[in-house]
Amino acid sequence: MKRSTQIALTLLGAGMVGTGIWLIKAVPDPQGVMRALPFLLAGFGSGIFGHGMGEWIARKAAQADPSLARQIEIEQKDERNIMIGNMAKAKAFDMMTYVFGMVMVSFAIMNESVLMVLALLICYLLVQDYAIYCRFRLEKEL
Repeated sequence: MKRSTQIALTLLGAGMVGTGIWLIKAVPDPQGVMRALPFLLAGFGSGIFGHGMGEWIARKAAQADPSLARQIEIEQKDERNIMIGNMAKAKAFDMMTYVFGMVMVSFAIMNESVLMVLALLICYLLVQDYAIYCRFRLEKEL
């Protein structure tokens, strides 16, 4: 990632966190979207800030020790490590399929809002459809 992108992400994240915290303090009685927006800004901003700072710190560490940077690059591109990562993702996806289904059923049993259950269902089906699409694409390639 380019240095300018790292700086932009870090500043964007910090700005989002600051805006979120300011909105939490500035709006005394939030209604509608304003009840969630400050927390979303602070949460997403924290993630973006952490990503930008992590990339910046990694680049600084790589500049300080080029041999360590080369070793890390080799390990990241190692086929065995890639295979292990993909297997871990596959197992996590399998578990997520069942957990997501149980959460949807639990929300339905608890008489949660229909919109919430439908939103979860749409997300669940989107993920499952993408998995099927990827499987067909990979079967054609391999």
